[in-house]
Amino acid sequence: MESLDIEPYSSIFPVLLSSVIRPMTPDIIIGFAVIILLLFLSALMSGSEIAFFSLKPAQIRNLKPAESNNDKAILKLMEIPRRLLATILIANNFTNVSIVILSTFLTKSLFDFEEISPWLAFTIQVIVVTALIIFAGEILPKVYATQKNVYFARFVALPLKGLVTFLYPVSSVLMKSTMLIEKKMSKHAHNISMSELSDAIELTSDESTREEDTRILKGIVKFADIDVKEIMKARLDVVAVDTEMSYKELLKIIIESGYSRIPAYHETFDNIKGILYIKDLLPHLKSENDLEWQLLLRDAFFVPENKKINDLLHEFQEKKIHLAIVVDEYGGTSGIVTLEDIIEEIVGEITDEHDLTTTEVIYSKLDDRNYIFEGKTSLNDFCKIIGIEDKIFEDIKGESDSLAGLILEQTGKIPEKNESIEFDNFIFLVISVDKRRIKRIKVTIKKLPDENQTND
Repeated sequence: MESLDIEPYSSIFPVLLSSVIRPMTPDIIIGFAVIILLLFLSALMSGSEIAFFSLKPAQIRNLKPAESNNDKAILKLMEIPRRLLATILIANNFTNVSIVILSTFLTKSLFDFEEISPWLAFTIQVIVVTALIIFAGEILPKVYATQKNVYFARFVALPLKGLVTFLYPVSSVLMKSTMLIEKKMSKHAHNISMSELSDAIELTSDESTREEDTRILKGIVKFADIDVKEIMKARLDVVAVDTEMSYKELLKIIIESGYSRIPAYHETFDNIKGILYIKDLLPHLKSENDLEWQLLLRDAFFVPENKKINDLLHEFQEKKIHLAIVVDEYGGTSGIVTLEDIIEEIVGEITDEHDLTTTEVIYSKLDDRNYIFEGKTSLNDFCKIIGIEDKIFEDIKGESDSLAGLILEQTGKIPEKNESIEFDNFIFLVISVDKRRIKRIKVTIKKLPDENQTND
């Protein structure tokens, strides 16, 4: 019996591989080099997404004083987050698709798939390439960018800035399409009104809930719906100084008012020239000469009456200021609004040592039904004091934002003394008036809330 000569497996396998794997050509070598480059670009794009969108406010603030081009590019890109994200996603997808297409070409050029199993071909063309993209182009760069987000952002900032410009037309199409989808979806979303949220806070409050906590939550709910004109100090009540005023006269007004910031105007209050910070005068208090205090004025910040106070608060934080001049649609000065006025809409009245001695009382309570209010009392403050929703005057207040303005809106003229108007559950009686304005108003509540519940 003849013995069969069987070659060992180790000698057959190289023969099998040589029959399956085609020889390397310059084109294949170049193709692999391009794939490595594309994987590097994919890693940069994936890491950029994490690096930029994980920057904390403190890290961004630390970049602002810097003068390097990379830091300036980061700040510029952070101003356009939607376009930045669209650019990163487009570039990353283009890169990954290019890797898949090129890898398919290379595997077909390198392997003879007619000689091997279809499953092996699938493993090489799909599973290996996908795993390579996920590991080298997604996981590794994102892990690194999470730990070194500022360093990574600086590394890619300048190239990414150029890429944003290059892909601007494509990213614009993507952004418009996503905005269209958002609008479509928002139409089907359930919008909750401010009053519904306030009612929800009331329903979820129990005996263990502090009244102060409930009030703060309600203030937060209404915060984004309040205009500047509703909380501003009207021009008649603003302490301001004329730029023609002498230094001695200025000091007298500063001492009497007790304010730390005072608007300065020229000839008329509609012509604001700047804001005087009292602390800027401190180095000159011992000066014997008549100080040219006008040179110390800082630029005034102007806001329209209809600006929402949540937006104004954000601007105050950005500009690091505490006071703004409120102007009407014609550019005339309506009054001023301060950071304290805005905060009080959430936490309630803030009383300091100056308020304890000089605050003017805007109302007095006679009994549970009767109050006497100053005509300049804002409708917003009136509703807080009485304990009612401010939406009650929404249909009749017109452009007015004070009790006196509400009465003028209804009467169309300066009312006579003891003239009254009725609205809803209130009687407004004018008890003090002159030729120019309504000074004091008596407010009578027809039915108290407890009485309404009893009648029901």
